[in-house]
Amino acid sequence: MANVVVYSSDWCPYCIRAKGLLESKGIAFEEIKVDGKPQVRAEMANKAGRTSVPQIWIGSVHVGGCDDLYALERAGKLDKLLQA
Repeated sequence: MANVVVYSSDWCPYCIRAKGLLESKGIAFEEIKVDGKPQVRAEMANKAGRTSVPQIWIGSVHVGGCDDLYALERAGKLDKLLQA
């Protein structure tokens, strides 16, 4: 199973949705919260090239945000990526 990392915020509905999808699949993930942590958010933005949350990595692959995660699921590609 691939290592999954989710940068998130407590107040973000997209973060809640993305984490919900992963949880529904029984996927353990590391959650890194950016609330009140400008240095952590800057680190995320540096890695992702985006400042919005969530930002999701599966293994070494930057998936992107919630919509990107759901697009992979709809296309039938998420499970394969998670298995890598």
